[in-house]
Amino acid sequence: MQPNLNIMKRVFRVWLLTLPLWLLSPVFAQNDFEIAKNVNIFVSILKDLNEKYADEISPGALTQTAIDAMLKSLDPYTVYYPESQIEDYRMMTTGQYGGVGALIQQHGKDVVISEPYEGSPSAKAGLWAGDIIRKVNGQNLDGKNSSDVSAAMKGQPGSTLVLEVFRPSANKTLTFNIIREEIKLPNIPYSGIIGDNVGYIKLDQFTEKAGSEVLEAFQKLKEQGMKYLVLDLRNNGGGLLGEAVRIMNIFVEQGVKIVETKGKIPEMQKVYKTPAPATDKDIPVVVLVNDYSASASEIVSGAFQDLDRGVIVGKKTFGKGLVQNVLPLDYNTSLKITVAKYYIPSGRCVQNIEYFEKDTSKGAFKIPDSLAVAFKTKNGRTVYDKGGVEPDVLTKDSLVSEILASLITHNLVFDFANEYRAKHETIPPADQFRVDDNLYAEFVEFLKDKDYSYKTEAEEALEDFKKTAEETKSFKSVEPIYNQLKEKLEQAKAQDLQTYKKEICSYLASEIAVRYYYQKGRIMNILSDDPDITVAKSILLDNARYRSILSPKK
Repeated sequence: MQPNLNIMKRVFRVWLLTLPLWLLSPVFAQNDFEIAKNVNIFVSILKDLNEKYADEISPGALTQTAIDAMLKSLDPYTVYYPESQIEDYRMMTTGQYGGVGALIQQHGKDVVISEPYEGSPSAKAGLWAGDIIRKVNGQNLDGKNSSDVSAAMKGQPGSTLVLEVFRPSANKTLTFNIIREEIKLPNIPYSGIIGDNVGYIKLDQFTEKAGSEVLEAFQKLKEQGMKYLVLDLRNNGGGLLGEAVRIMNIFVEQGVKIVETKGKIPEMQKVYKTPAPATDKDIPVVVLVNDYSASASEIVSGAFQDLDRGVIVGKKTFGKGLVQNVLPLDYNTSLKITVAKYYIPSGRCVQNIEYFEKDTSKGAFKIPDSLAVAFKTKNGRTVYDKGGVEPDVLTKDSLVSEILASLITHNLVFDFANEYRAKHETIPPADQFRVDDNLYAEFVEFLKDKDYSYKTEAEEALEDFKKTAEETKSFKSVEPIYNQLKEKLEQAKAQDLQTYKKEICSYLASEIAVRYYYQKGRIMNILSDDPDITVAKSILLDNARYRSILSPKK
């Protein structure tokens, strides 16, 4: 068997192309011999495996494994994208991809449509949430996972996709001929006035044009009479740093530092300032965040806080203070690499996990609060670099009850909403639709023959108590009490559908609303019951409280 020379040539070519860049810096030059030696060793091993291993090998797969293992030892944001994943990378940075525009999810052994995007080819073709995907262009997908199905459904815009699905609510197989389009995931799924002249913008990501889209939404809300703004960055995992700066420029005057990056190479020593005059530097703003708000979301929320330009409400943010650049490689591959840390206006870094400590054998570790350093905001308030942005006003955790969590994970809310959609052509507007007593009774009836077994925290604690008592040989003496408690818990659990009726109704209403009004409908439906929104509005409508929060504590 001949060695795969193409693989070896590819490795050497990448190395030779990048080597002159390393030689420009003494910091890198000291590692050149080590790099050359280890590249040579790697290629020798690959060559010997290809020639002498007992069975056929896949040089590409082995190389991919080696690269992934190497990068895994650094940080989770430094990632290699082979050619097969280039569409995933493009979607991450631009929010665009070629496909039919639908979310899919695993539903037991099947993969189903969970939500067509509004105005997408899938929505226009008539696909529904709950449709089970059977074939794509004649390829049988039974038993495939959601990643396999997603890859099969993506493709060049303008190409035809023949999709065969089974629709349980109609008990029949349907075939759709769909023309793929360039799908652009919205940065802003919803914006509007939510009462009392309070504007609301939900920003889901920071892909290309996020800044201009926020500005456009902001100006429209001003035309509708907005006097206060809630900017919702909850569950926003971030994106492009430049878009974060553009968004801040709406609210902050020209020439103000928003973020600074510091890295090994000179290009990463950079200060980003607002490039243009502010659109509105006076409107009161509340920024909503939670523990899934990361990266560019933390630049924006952190800048609002450090510049005392708005009040931060919610939960402490994720704590990602690292910057990545994407380097194009040969053969349509790319490397996303961490190149710097970023620092918000006060000078603090929000990074929560230390990946780069050289003098520890622990590997990555969470930076303890005991090492937090105090910084000052523009007005002189004290803030800390505790890994993430700590809200000015911390809101209560909204924990989902065990029964609702079980109903969701068993896909029973999802399935009932699909059946409801099949039976009802229309519903009231999304912001008005509610699950009344009659509809909830239908849902309870629907659940009667369904399995959604779960254990409550109290049941788990009781079982732990029993185990401990048995280990200490004292269970016999407390068994009557244990049995009484167990019976009481079972009785209480039997009432959970009524105990948590309000919570279940709220989630069920949003799940039904999305069947008719898409993602925008879900957001509109839950706004009135959102406790963080209630807190945000109360702060905005109380000028004295708003100003007090942004003033130094005496």
